Amino acid sequence: MSAPLTHIIVWEGIEIEVTHTPLYCAEPPFDHIELRVKGKLRLPMTETGYRSHFLPAREVMSYGDAAGYVRAWLDHEAQSASWRVYVESSRQLSLF
Repeated sequence: MSAPLTHIIVWEGIEIEVTHTPLYCAEPPFDHIELRVKGKLRLPMTETGYRSHFLPAREVMSYGDAAGYVRAWLDHEAQSASWRVYVESSRQLSLF
């Protein structure tokens, strides 16, 4: 296991801590990414503000680094119908 690398990114005004552990598991070779959001705000891929994600080793590098990978992942997931409904409903005031 390699030493974890931590990045702070801001996406849509939300501050996200991204921790990437290259070669978290050697056999089969997987990297690990953890997302943590201050205030436990919702993201397109987590309702709790936390996400643990394993992915094939070195896939992150095709995006430059973990921050680039997570930004692309967020942008992709933000296109989902459920996220668009959430964003729209968050903008409207509700009495209930």
